[in-house]
Amino acid sequence: MTPEPGLPKPPLGTDTRIRIARPSRDLAAAMRFYVEGLGLDVLWRTTEHAPGKHDLLMLGPRDGVWHFELTHDPEQPLEPSPTVDDLFVVYLGEPVDEDLVNRLLATGGTRVTAHNPYWDEHGVTVVDPDGYRLVLCSRSWTR
Repeated sequence: MTPEPGLPKPPLGTDTRIRIARPSRDLAAAMRFYVEGLGLDVLWRTTEHAPGKHDLLMLGPRDGVWHFELTHDPEQPLEPSPTVDDLFVVYLGEPVDEDLVNRLLATGGTRVTAHNPYWDEHGVTVVDPDGYRLVLCSRSWTR
């Protein structure tokens, strides 16, 4: 989709680096879920335990243009506050493998019914250890 005439070109393109960040109450539990369960790589991890520093866990595909960051502030921890529509959707382009779902459940996830029935029609929703929803979608994303 191109912007309307006279509007500036958006700064985001196919090679733009994207970071999605959210708080976590337990980075070790989150790492088990997303690395052992989903299969993401750990791109960076720090637990500096220094005043004013957050513990960070960055996950994603090793050579991807995006990453998923989980943070924990040991001095002033934030309680995650997900809603039923805070989704991390992964478009698989094939039926959801029950072995993948079972790994996610074994690493701290809980399978739930989606708030939007579209996701149940086209995939599986699993709640991560912080209460956020991961959707494994059998569809492909195309423009």
